[in-house]
Amino acid sequence: MRALRGALLACLLAGAAQAQPVLSEARPPEVSGVRLATVTEGLERPWGMAFLPDGSILVTERPGRLRILRDGVLDPNPIAGVPAVHAQGQGGLLDVALHPDFARNRTIYLTYAHGTAQANRTRLASAVLDGATLRDLRVLFEVNREKPANAHFGSRILFLPDGTLLLTIGDGGNPPNALDGRLIRENAQDLSNHLGKILRLNADGSAPADNPWAGRADARAELWTVGNRNSQGIAWDPIRNTVWANEHGSSGGDELNRIERGRNYGWPVASHSVEYRGGAQIGVGRSAPGTTDPVLVWMTTSAPSGLAVYTGERFPAWRGDLFSGGLRGQDVRRIRLDPAGRVLGEETIPVGRRVRDVRQGPDGFLYLLTDEPSGARIIRVEPG
Repeated sequence: MRALRGALLACLLAGAAQAQPVLSEARPPEVSGVRLATVTEGLERPWGMAFLPDGSILVTERPGRLRILRDGVLDPNPIAGVPAVHAQGQGGLLDVALHPDFARNRTIYLTYAHGTAQANRTRLASAVLDGATLRDLRVLFEVNREKPANAHFGSRILFLPDGTLLLTIGDGGNPPNALDGRLIRENAQDLSNHLGKILRLNADGSAPADNPWAGRADARAELWTVGNRNSQGIAWDPIRNTVWANEHGSSGGDELNRIERGRNYGWPVASHSVEYRGGAQIGVGRSAPGTTDPVLVWMTTSAPSGLAVYTGERFPAWRGDLFSGGLRGQDVRRIRLDPAGRVLGEETIPVGRRVRDVRQGPDGFLYLLTDEPSGARIIRVEPG
């Protein structure tokens, strides 16, 4: 296991850099030769989905329900045993992921907002899926600072090949939200807390000893990267042995980042975003010393959520490309990459609905999860 972790860290540190970010300023051309097939509908504010070994799909609904889809049929009864969640604003029951050894231990992971409107934080919990019930629920980790307001929880889960997991945590919200007498978003540069970071945890929620800031008295041992505003899509790329994450900007400036150990991704010191009110540049500029530039920037807000690296056989031309869902964009962006991970171009699959999650299914098709207060869907992307 130690050798595997060492090899993984070397891969994550050796990512090919792109000299300047690609700026996406106009809606790209449409992907041809596909059709969208509705698998199920009737979901309420779904947030994340995960495929079980038998092809069933677990789906979280933000009000606090975990649903299951078997053979294309959505079970009308939610799975019992889900923890109580703070379901206000952007909070609620969020992501779901399977333990790498799920076939043996039946363990799943959930993230959710916990607390009140005045004091809340993101939690990570595990439980055993036993038929239609969760048992042995355990809170494995929670963000070390409570925050006001119901925004920017982050909260995607990604297991890495070495058995550790990455967990995205948002910066806490927009001005005028404040914490400790400063704008809450400034915590993204503060090593003493988890806000505005990507964390790396062991499967039991503890911090791996080889994390970049482990052992420092002024830093949290769980930190993997800093300066991340609100990442809602993260994916392992087995072709390039790297991690990708998409990230919400403020007004414009949504990002695609190549995630590497110990990097500072700039927020809010450097960004391509402007303030929602007044339009002033956020940060000292689009880049700053000591920060890592994004690979791709959507200058027109896409509000990216959900991210997948396509490795299947249904669409051979897509192999190795990224697919990023868009909430405001109401589409999925195909991001074409070269073997080193440099952006070659971009296309869009129009959906006409807010796309919250994107996953590759075990059948090689691409699955989309839409985000509506009622009637939300799981959609399968098929050859047209």
